[in-house]
Amino acid sequence: MISKELCLKVQEAAVSTGADYAEIFAENTMNHTINMISRKVDTINDGVVAGAAVRVYKGLRSVMAATVDTSEEGLLRCAKKAAAALGEGKQEISITLRDRIYTNIHPILVVPSSISNAEKADVLRRACDSAYAYDSRIRQVTGTFLDVDQKILIANTEGVYATDRRVRTRLSIQAIADAKDGGTQTGSSNPGRRMGFELFDQVVNAEETGREAARQAVVMSEAGYAPSGVMPVAIGNGFGGVIFHEACGHSLEASSVAYGLSQFSGKLGEKIANEKVTAIDDGTIPNAWGSLNFDDEGTPTQKKVLIENGVLKSYMIDKFNARRMEMAPTGSGRRESFEYTPTSRMSNTYIAEGTDANDDIIASIDNGLYAAAMGGGSVNPVTGEFNFAVREGYLVRNGKVCEPVRGASLVGRGSDVIMNIDMVGQSLLLAEGMCGSSSGSIPTCVGQPMIRVSSITVGGR
Repeated sequence: MISKELCLKVQEAAVSTGADYAEIFAENTMNHTINMISRKVDTINDGVVAGAAVRVYKGLRSVMAATVDTSEEGLLRCAKKAAAALGEGKQEISITLRDRIYTNIHPILVVPSSISNAEKADVLRRACDSAYAYDSRIRQVTGTFLDVDQKILIANTEGVYATDRRVRTRLSIQAIADAKDGGTQTGSSNPGRRMGFELFDQVVNAEETGREAARQAVVMSEAGYAPSGVMPVAIGNGFGGVIFHEACGHSLEASSVAYGLSQFSGKLGEKIANEKVTAIDDGTIPNAWGSLNFDDEGTPTQKKVLIENGVLKSYMIDKFNARRMEMAPTGSGRRESFEYTPTSRMSNTYIAEGTDANDDIIASIDNGLYAAAMGGGSVNPVTGEFNFAVREGYLVRNGKVCEPVRGASLVGRGSDVIMNIDMVGQSLLLAEGMCGSSSGSIPTCVGQPMIRVSSITVGGR
């Protein structure tokens, strides 16, 4: 994308006013989506994101400049702008670039751009047809086929000169069912991987995806309203992990920790969770949605044990905040595109399997809630206070899952919730999502086995 010789020239310009570190991040990304409504293709969209960013550090100061002009003149102009914004001084470091070839742990068998729109639309149509066929109460089905092909280059004054190609594919189906009270209820299923079109031969069944979205919509169409109050709650596996991701994960990112703005700042080695809880962020899982060979700063991704048996073991750290914290970066520097400054972010973050049986978790609840699937919500990373919708919920009475309920939400504080997780099952599952923060929207996985929170506030009627 950019020759080593040109990268050296650009870095020389970037450090000319005394920067002690410079980095080039260049990308060319193709985004392709097909949207279907009521069995008909509604839109086909293609987008290209192409450009480069030059970032410089001097101590604990950081400046980034970005450009869509990746010619030699454009890149040098960008580097000089970053250098000028940093201040006046003279170059004090020498620069040597060394080719890095990282192990590719995400093989792509069928590049999506080699597949016709008709074949992609057929996957969508099969999923939508399956959803309609599930039950006569399904009123409407919408679907999206997404594939992303990102080619990047990273070069920095620590000697890194590396390229990567990141391909992701995802199928999203949403079904709407007529509810018994005259309204409607919605269900969805959104599987994806860091894979090509082989996703639909190896992992994802289009028909099952459609049926799952329809099943959830139909179940909730029969649901009454959830009660409110403080009660024990079992949270299902997979996307149930969004609770940990939002309420605790963001508070373990260096972008909060380094500035003392996290509920977990300065608590390494302390017990912050129930001893049943071990939490991990692992960017090395082959072909997982949130995985990378190396992060957006050129640091290899890692499997990081964040919490082990309740004890805080590590944070997720990007290069810049590593300076402030005087700790090593952990391969957690991520950005949506060259237009964003990278910072510490999650990859595939989950609560590890425990020793409790799922049946025992449900049987332990006399009067509570089973949150089988979680929806969206909001969180304050400084305090850890959160509010999340329960997308599919059931009352639990006398140790048995009973009738479905809707309108439930879980309200609490992250530091309290992880202390109150007193049972952890053996059914670990990851689920795909997009995480938005200061460095843009990035693909991440959340996950967990079924867990029990002994006491949490449930919002309802």
